[in-house]
Amino acid sequence: MRVLLDTDVVLDFVLEREPFAEAAGKLFELAAQGVYDAYVSAVTPVNIFYLGRKVKGGDATKQAISNLLAAVQVCLVDQNVLNGALALPFADYEDAVQHASAMASRLDAIVTRNLDDYKNAALPVFTPADFLDHLKAQQP
Repeated sequence: MRVLLDTDVVLDFVLEREPFAEAAGKLFELAAQGVYDAYVSAVTPVNIFYLGRKVKGGDATKQAISNLLAAVQVCLVDQNVLNGALALPFADYEDAVQHASAMASRLDAIVTRNLDDYKNAALPVFTPADFLDHLKAQQP
């Protein structure tokens, strides 16, 4: 299964935001084990740096982004994705871009803590806990 991890989930992991860090960490652990294929939108590392440097500093955040890029695949964001996102019925353009990039990359689902942000999604959307349960149910 190929899944987009929304920026909020990545931030939970990188910034160790409680009480969400444990589920986010488990998602990254399972991706590293090959249980599913983790993706992020190309906007996510930029957002991580912008927000992370204020908390962890520039060098630590650059290292976190380097680790992230080694652990996930990146959905491209190009002019078609950006234009397509404008046409989506999303209140937040960033969420629309993430959704459009997931669609363009033919991903299977999105994992986010903010289900309301994706209420108009064309893909299945899971919370981290629900996705972990989904993966567990898939195991033989």
